[in-house]
Amino acid sequence: MIPILDSKRQYATIGNEIEKVVCEVLRSGSYILGPNCKALEVELAKYIGCNYTVALNSGTDALHLALRALDIGKGDEVITTAFTFVATTEAIGIVGATPVFADIDPDTFNIDPKKIEERITPKTKAIIPVHLYGQPCDMDAIMDIAKRYNLYVIEDCCQAIGAEYKGQKVGTFGDIGCYSFYPTKNLGGMGDGGLITVNSENLRNRIIALRNHGGAIRYHHDEIGVNSRLDEIQAAILRVKLNYIDDWNKQRRAHAKTYNELFANCPDIQTPKELPDTYCVYHQYTVKIPNRDNIHKMLQEAGIGAMLYYPIPLHLQKVHEHLGWSKGSLPNTEKDTECVISLPMFPELTLEEQKTVASTLINCIEKSKAAV
Repeated sequence: MIPILDSKRQYATIGNEIEKVVCEVLRSGSYILGPNCKALEVELAKYIGCNYTVALNSGTDALHLALRALDIGKGDEVITTAFTFVATTEAIGIVGATPVFADIDPDTFNIDPKKIEERITPKTKAIIPVHLYGQPCDMDAIMDIAKRYNLYVIEDCCQAIGAEYKGQKVGTFGDIGCYSFYPTKNLGGMGDGGLITVNSENLRNRIIALRNHGGAIRYHHDEIGVNSRLDEIQAAILRVKLNYIDDWNKQRRAHAKTYNELFANCPDIQTPKELPDTYCVYHQYTVKIPNRDNIHKMLQEAGIGAMLYYPIPLHLQKVHEHLGWSKGSLPNTEKDTECVISLPMFPELTLEEQKTVASTLINCIEKSKAAV
């Protein structure tokens, strides 16, 4: 079995460091908003290249509180992609706003800036570009549209920590950046966790209050907030892992290069396209193939942990059926969700495993073609 991700291998390399800091937290008696959380926020601000970060308990809360901090709510529209995890639009729905979908660029799977402008109405308040699979969006074009129409930009970087656009890390272009530390992420905790990046001190202070029941001072509550505080154990773990993130991302990029070479002579496999001036961190290595569902089943039977991210676009999900989107309204999105498949990708993946994954996929495609 070759899994899509093997967190046990990562733990085998840094487990002693993790156990040491966890035990230090346990002995400290400080478990919420303690010194590790404060230090992590400073260290991540320096790493990402922003003025401030605010640590939260999930990437979903990061998106939710970003919208709250910008006073986006009922009656407002937010333009985003339907090719993403549901948390992106879930956050929009939580604040009472309406997601409006723009189609994707089929080469990158990211929102197509050329499709954004046609979705703008007087109700539009923000754009949420998603740096899907660790591939940066075209931020120049998106920021130009936002500036011309006076729109906020909230970057969904939940799969893209360390990714860069023109030498600048994602999460620093828009008004707010949102990250997830779910265990499967490139920088993942051992539980839930999230982060907001921001340059405005006023926004930072608002988000700090929102994450702690709507008050900046204990027992003084200015608005309805939430309980979204990253705990000290997760903060300590993430501080250890932050020391390795660049090396891990480089290993992911090396694995992607190897996969590209292994598939170079197979025209039925469309490998990921990395745009010029971008640094993709390959949270997933996602290819397009024919007869995807049948081949996915064959791969699973062969012990290859391939996954489908995401088989049903959000505009066609039951949760959004009240919005009235119909099949055919986002042709690139719908076409790609029917043919994408993500292959095993994690830093500790071996060359022999990659060769096995590649040969198995190629054989499955040939068998599928022969059966037609």
